[in-house]
Amino acid sequence: MARITLDRVSRVYAGGALGVQDISLDVADGEFLVLLGPSGCGKSTTLRLIAGLEEVTSGRISIGDRDVTDLRPRDRNLAVVFQSYALYPTMTVRANIGFGLRMRGMPASEIAARVDQAAALLGLTPYLDRKPAVLSGGQRQRVALGRAIVREPEAFLLDEPLSNLDAQLRAEMRAELVRLHRSLGRTIVHVTHDQVEAMTMGDRICILRAGRIEQVGAPLEVYASPANMFVARFLASPPMNFLPARLEAGAAPALVLAPGVAWPVPPAHAEAWGRAAGRPVMLGLRPEDFHLEPAPGRIACALAVTAVEALGPETIVTGDLVAVPGLASLKARLGRGQVPRPGESLTLHADLTAAHLFDPATEAVIPRPSVPQPVRSA
Repeated sequence: MARITLDRVSRVYAGGALGVQDISLDVADGEFLVLLGPSGCGKSTTLRLIAGLEEVTSGRISIGDRDVTDLRPRDRNLAVVFQSYALYPTMTVRANIGFGLRMRGMPASEIAARVDQAAALLGLTPYLDRKPAVLSGGQRQRVALGRAIVREPEAFLLDEPLSNLDAQLRAEMRAELVRLHRSLGRTIVHVTHDQVEAMTMGDRICILRAGRIEQVGAPLEVYASPANMFVARFLASPPMNFLPARLEAGAAPALVLAPGVAWPVPPAHAEAWGRAAGRPVMLGLRPEDFHLEPAPGRIACALAVTAVEALGPETIVTGDLVAVPGLASLKARLGRGQVPRPGESLTLHADLTAAHLFDPATEAVIPRPSVPQPVRSA
């Protein structure tokens, strides 16, 4: 196992194109860290810098107590698994998994023992004498993982390893990777653009944009307390709704969405949000912050339904606020069986205790008291 530390790491390409800039990140020994962000944000570049596949322009990288900034990839004792399986089609699963060990001159008996152990761990024992062509995508990805495991590296670097799989296989492999991490106890850095992967797999997530880190933290912590509008928008699907408003101070502070349309600020948030009084703000509400039932702290609002996505276990409704035509289109997450029709008016109740305020100029969050979140079991 190994702790991985990046200290103000930058990567600048020829011509001045920026890969990443001033990345400082500490991955704990045995941690499962997910690098999350849109295409071109620098997450794969960060992984390749750790692996030594790209050169650091400035800054330092350490693995454990070793400064590996200038070490060759082969000297870092890291295993990299890419999006493409890169299996040898003419070799059996056994030969593919043990190939790297044979290239290192390891004794055949030791190779066989390691391959059998990895195959048992990954459920590949029945397929050891088959060729990759007859395996499913999930099985091929397991072979690629097995080839990494037998090396007994200090850490695993996974670059979009599930993106070639269909939805069902991705779900299965997410669970498989989490189980594998618990079995091996090794440090894993996993790159993805998929928010579901990040939320369900990582001990922590690191969200990047344009080569810079936007926020690092436990998945539910980042979800509950996004640092800015980008994080709030990117981390969930459907993304957070944003409504332009103005925070008016007074005996009963309110968020004014339009003339004659004001939503009262929850008393618990009044002091924290007071710094934004008298100026424009962006009100952020997640689709799940809208409910069909009234309750204390919830504000009734009529939604003119424009689109409905009936997904089975849930329904995603898109619509416009009837009281403020043209303000913004909203998405609300409803339970199973709740399927309104486009064109209907639907009364929802917005939970402002779960809302966020953002500065529209900087997009930074205006802090508020934290809302209790479910605790993820170990």
